[in-house]
Amino acid sequence: MTDAPRPDQGHDRADAVPDRPMASRARPTGMRRLAGLAQRHRWTALISWVAVLVGVTFAAQAIGDDYSNGSDVSLPGSQSQAMADLLERHRPEQNGDSVTVVLHDERGWDADVDLAGLSEGLAAIDHVEQVTPPDPRLGTVSADGTVALVDVALDVERGGAPNETYDELIEVAGSYSADGLQVELEGKGIRKVENGGGSGAEGAGMLAALVILIFMFGSFLAASLPLITAVFAVGTVLGLAALLSHLIAIPDYTTALLVLVGLGVGIDYALLVFSRYRGELLRGADRPEATATALATAGRSVLFAGASVILAMAGLFTLGIAAFEGMVTAVAVTVLVTMVASLTLLPALLGLFGKRIEKQVRKRAAKTSREPGERWRRWARFVQRKPWPALLVSVIALGALATPALGIHLGFNDAGNDGEDTTTRAAYDLISESFGPGANGPLLIVTQGTREQAEAAHAVIAADPGIVAERVSPPTPIADGVFLIRAEPTTSPQDEATAELVTDLRDELGEPHLVGGPTAATIDYSGAIADRFPLFVIVVIGLSGLLLLSVFRSAVIAAKAAVLNVLSIGAALGAMKLVYQDGWLWADPGPIEAFMPVFIFAIVFGLSMDYEVFLLSRMREIWTATGDAQHAVREGLAHTGGVITAAAAVMIVVFGSFAMMPDRMLQQAGFALAVAVLIDAVVIRCLAVPAVMRLLGPKAWWLPRAMDRRLPQLDVEGRPEAARPPEREPEAASHSR
Repeated sequence: MTDAPRPDQGHDRADAVPDRPMASRARPTGMRRLAGLAQRHRWTALISWVAVLVGVTFAAQAIGDDYSNGSDVSLPGSQSQAMADLLERHRPEQNGDSVTVVLHDERGWDADVDLAGLSEGLAAIDHVEQVTPPDPRLGTVSADGTVALVDVALDVERGGAPNETYDELIEVAGSYSADGLQVELEGKGIRKVENGGGSGAEGAGMLAALVILIFMFGSFLAASLPLITAVFAVGTVLGLAALLSHLIAIPDYTTALLVLVGLGVGIDYALLVFSRYRGELLRGADRPEATATALATAGRSVLFAGASVILAMAGLFTLGIAAFEGMVTAVAVTVLVTMVASLTLLPALLGLFGKRIEKQVRKRAAKTSREPGERWRRWARFVQRKPWPALLVSVIALGALATPALGIHLGFNDAGNDGEDTTTRAAYDLISESFGPGANGPLLIVTQGTREQAEAAHAVIAADPGIVAERVSPPTPIADGVFLIRAEPTTSPQDEATAELVTDLRDELGEPHLVGGPTAATIDYSGAIADRFPLFVIVVIGLSGLLLLSVFRSAVIAAKAAVLNVLSIGAALGAMKLVYQDGWLWADPGPIEAFMPVFIFAIVFGLSMDYEVFLLSRMREIWTATGDAQHAVREGLAHTGGVITAAAAVMIVVFGSFAMMPDRMLQQAGFALAVAVLIDAVVIRCLAVPAVMRLLGPKAWWLPRAMDRRLPQLDVEGRPEAARPPEREPEAASHSR
């Protein structure tokens, strides 16, 4: 069937979409009123944002932060948590911080070392509580006598001492290195100071984003506005997070995640609004009307997209893991602040610089002979002619990349994943080679009963093939009726065999024994997240689907979005698994951070709504104006394809820049988010969505009447809900080719 000729559609021009009626365009909606307010009081809005940024930054510096050290993997009801509570009462030093100094000399570890001087120097450092020298009876000297361990106990929680303390420990211990004597250090705090240095990743990402924006807009001023908006939002959020850390437990690694999410989302939201503003200028609107229309359309898309991210983050509370909730809250606040900045600060900046920007926009447009969006219009026609191949290729590619995600091994990265040039990695390798891989993650077993029961447990543990028998300590009484055993597995802390060993020991020992320690706590934490992941997915999909139903009044679009989003997220997780778990490309093999899949799912599912809402709201805007489903698909992609691609490119370089960070957790997050955005923008928006919309035609906008009556009215385009397409037969309305 061929398209019927139409006066406004002969060449599918960008300006073929009928102008909105004046009554609808001038309707004083909330977003239009907000745009007018920001324009009229632009200096007040800008000064207010400057005041907020300076105020929260000053308050945060004056009061300080109270971030936790990120080692809290507490899980009420688990054996590891029961063990931690018991040790806190009877042997608190077992739960405290420690640093291990590794001495290695092929001539014998004590051939050239002043052990007394080393011990005194370490003991004189702030927060050092006790220094225990090497002792073969304690198992801290290797069998060949070339490696020995000095245990340094600190009076803080794991990794909780000031960075200066760890720097001084590194300096004092390192000063004893000599020809033939190698001195290395290992511990959570040492890892923190070695991996916590700045890498310039944020700056590199912002610079790359600026280059992309300049290429897109042809103007440094226009390109800088989304960046300025994002920087204001991120700066404000960092101050708010520091203040919020006094009220709720926020891990110290959260600040880096806030910068990662804030820059990506902030630039993305501002870019969507600014792009619509520029498009309205090119259609002949004056600056105030262009700003009002941009906020009434793209601004509403940002509003709903931000709400989707926050809803997805709220779904993380279904995990019931308290140690995770502070970070979730901080990230949700970040998205909220960036969304508000895009809807208030950006319009104010457009009011201040609008005249210069309009001049540059029109000057660049005059030099461009190509019809705006024509390439995307041709691409849409191509997909519409071959919708089934486009859809099948998309689904098969996503499914193939998502399949490896089924084999993700959750855990926590340790010093064995640090860079080869770090002292923590060198210490880890020396301990593993000289004492066995399990020495880096010993298990603690507590018996609450008689000595006979503890001795029986000792025999069972020593006989287990997964335990190094000679490195099982005898039962040590730590309180009346409480005995402690330390045992080292034959496998490393990250090995899946170690997790199986912990489960087997717990089943075999039963009551009144507890198997715990840091390694077991990590296993419990990872297992809890894996068990609760399906419920979390259902909640996030349900909340986001309900939002899409209310926005687009379409059951099919909501279902389509859920399926495609899950496939794209699965593909991103699969790529992360191949690189960071299996060791493809540049990364060393190791576990995926336990909370990473749920974090990636929440962020990406919410971010994918940016493009979903932005693209489909433009399609719906044209559909309600023309009633032509296929024309709406072509013009919707023509108007938004370039913006979505540019926005995705910005987010990819910002997220991807974090793969250069020394912290492996941030590397995983940045890589997975960059891959997810790439897949979403290229495969989902450019192939799958146009193909599905072509196959569905007008049925894509179908919603049962009973559901239509019950759902709240949320209109993205900012037009009266009465502006619906006329009822027509699908064949007459679609003009499908």
